[in-house]
Amino acid sequence: MVVGAARVSLQVHGSQSLKAKRGVLRSITRRLQNRFNLSVAEVGGQGTWQSAEIGLATVANEAVTARRRLEKAIAFVEDLHLAEVLGQEVEIW
Repeated sequence: MVVGAARVSLQVHGSQSLKAKRGVLRSITRRLQNRFNLSVAEVGGQGTWQSAEIGLATVANEAVTARRRLEKAIAFVEDLHLAEVLGQEVEIW
């Protein structure tokens, strides 16, 4: 069993409140869960209006599979254009 985790830093442009930012994050989270069957949570930036960090986690039978799934999920977030991806970090155990 291999566990993969990623941390993605996001910038939510145009957000004027925590409520607006949470709406964008909720949309991103649901889409990731539905499309990639990942565990997703906001792990940083809870008190700021425009920046956030989300954590992604997956389990696979091979490290390559876990890494590929996380990288595809991060690319999907970039393609949504709901928030700008500022940084990413992927770890496999």
